[in-house]
Amino acid sequence: MKKYFNLFDLTQKVDYKNEILSGLTVALALVPEAVAFALIAGLSPLTGLYAAFMMGFVTSILGGRPGMISGATGAVAVVLVTLAKSHGVEYVFATVVLAGFIQMAAGFMKLGKLMRLVPHPVIFGFVNGLAIIIFMSQLDQFKDASGNWLMGTELYIMLGLVLTTMFIIWGLPKISKAIPSSLVAILSIFGIVVALGIDTRTVGDIASIQGGFPPFHLPNIPLNWETLVLIFPYAGIMAGVGLIESLLTLNIIDEITQTRGRGNKEAIAQGAANILSGVFSGMGGCAMIGQSLINISSGARARLSGIVASVMLLVFIMFGAGLIEKVPMAALTGLMIMVSIGTFEWASLKTLNRMPKSDIIVMVLVTLVTAIVHNLALAVLVGVIISALVFAWDNAQRIRARKFVDADGVKHYEIYGPLFFGSVTAFNEKFDVQNDPEEVIIDFEESRVVDMSAIEALNKLSERYLNAGKKLQLKHLSPDCILLLKNAEKIIDVNILEDPTYKLVVDDV
Repeated sequence: MKKYFNLFDLTQKVDYKNEILSGLTVALALVPEAVAFALIAGLSPLTGLYAAFMMGFVTSILGGRPGMISGATGAVAVVLVTLAKSHGVEYVFATVVLAGFIQMAAGFMKLGKLMRLVPHPVIFGFVNGLAIIIFMSQLDQFKDASGNWLMGTELYIMLGLVLTTMFIIWGLPKISKAIPSSLVAILSIFGIVVALGIDTRTVGDIASIQGGFPPFHLPNIPLNWETLVLIFPYAGIMAGVGLIESLLTLNIIDEITQTRGRGNKEAIAQGAANILSGVFSGMGGCAMIGQSLINISSGARARLSGIVASVMLLVFIMFGAGLIEKVPMAALTGLMIMVSIGTFEWASLKTLNRMPKSDIIVMVLVTLVTAIVHNLALAVLVGVIISALVFAWDNAQRIRARKFVDADGVKHYEIYGPLFFGSVTAFNEKFDVQNDPEEVIIDFEESRVVDMSAIEALNKLSERYLNAGKKLQLKHLSPDCILLLKNAEKIIDVNILEDPTYKLVVDDV
């Protein structure tokens, strides 16, 4: 029987063999992706590698989901690319630090639970839009330094190497999953290029990645209001996108492992990691769905695997830079195209005929906003707002009233469905004030008074009956509805009948 001991968490068992081997596997797979995402952002590959180390190390120790891997990601890269091109890397570092503080604030305010408010059509649209962005960004690799499309032999070589990379990544897992297929593909293309002496663009042609330990470096920018106004929108978007992707990944890992992570703790860890990444020359990042799944599928369940992965990645940076600079860009392009294909939620297309039209519209709209505007947080916000409005509209149509007059000549309105801002108009249309008898009772046993609009509607309805010389009373209000009306009693005047169920101290029925 193996002995188990848990690093940083005595309530969880750790299999050291699985954790270390899984960490090594993830570290090998992180190198090409970190470089590729840095290039997407228009930054030096070293900034991506430093970010992958810092993000992975900090979140593995402090995060709310053991086994989850963080690093430089495409979601963050597409947010920072515009700022990097317009103002340079120093402003990117400052933005990453500010985004970290925003994420930590979100964690301390326990906003992680807001993830439950994001509908699945919005998540589908977000993921699909991100996949499209990653794919479109790879087309630049098929252009020369002047921005013209490659032609002739140069184009055919590039296409051949890219397609070979994609074929290996797709086919190898069907044979063996012992080593990440992305790593095998890159090594294979590297070997083909070297063995055949193929002249093609490499990482070294873009920038050198030779480096040591990530250097401490405070962003060299003016500390004034203009700078804050410039970077805050990017920081806010990055913080939102990073939290969305991290909490989404956390939920996926929860489902696989049948355990429960801590979203707010993860938000704080992501923020701390981004702050340190920004002051240690990294581009920041968030949780990585692909790498996290590799880690979990390899048997890792604790924090040790993430620590091993990040430390080994740093070892590669310090001692393996010469080899990484010779990696063909075609291999990274093929890898990123496969990442985009794997990121896209193809299942969402299969369910189009089964989804409500409103959900389809939301999903398509979020995808388009993400892909066209390149603002992932805005896309999610738009999707959530539209979904909320659709939900409100649907519920507004469900309010009903059953009417009858009892033996004492009292007319009863039994209300079904929620009374809120969207259903107020339909609610008011149910009543015939002029023709109703002297006493009217509205029964809310199957309904709820939800908001201020509903309270105002009851107030105005009460005034209409009062002006007509008639008595209006409410019955069977739930405790929360009673409290809502009580808080507003200074601005409304309604009669509430005693309800034995809720023990109200008012007039007897």
